[in-house]
Amino acid sequence: MIERTPLQLFLGFSKIGLSGFGGVLPWARRTIVEEEAWLSSEEFSSMLGVCQVVPGPNIVNLAVCVGSHFSGIRGAVAAVLGVVLGPIAIVILLGILYQHFSYLEAVQGMLRGISAVGVGLIAATGLKMLRDEVRYPPILLVITATILAVTQFHLGLGLVVLIIAPFAFYFAWRKAGLP
Repeated sequence: MIERTPLQLFLGFSKIGLSGFGGVLPWARRTIVEEEAWLSSEEFSSMLGVCQVVPGPNIVNLAVCVGSHFSGIRGAVAAVLGVVLGPIAIVILLGILYQHFSYLEAVQGMLRGISAVGVGLIAATGLKMLRDEVRYPPILLVITATILAVTQFHLGLGLVVLIIAPFAFYFAWRKAGLP
């Protein structure tokens, strides 16, 4: 494993934080897996899976995991600061502008368009991650069961994790070839 310095993590996660608005996971995956090759696609998916279960914003949890993976506590702090400082400044500025111009139809239309783009980016990232999982068909059972639990039975995240996690662990264990 190549060690990343806290400065590299700060700059990389600053790029991620400033690349998207309202949903930077697609940019995180692109940067961490495809551009920088800090993690493999499988490592990213595994780490993201953990980050989605623990409380807090997924991207902040991911920054903590990736940062600590490469540089311990200093790396985690650097990655989190990188992912949040720029967007915080931008949100404050946008809030001030919105306060003054929210009544304009053009501003309202832009916000509707931005939300559609966000949905598309998240869907595209999900499809990329699904492409990795299709290589091991039993995982498709876990994905299908999760989708059904949420969409058909309207179960909350905690209950879905309690029900589906044992199966996911079992299939991941078998995929890894562990006894």
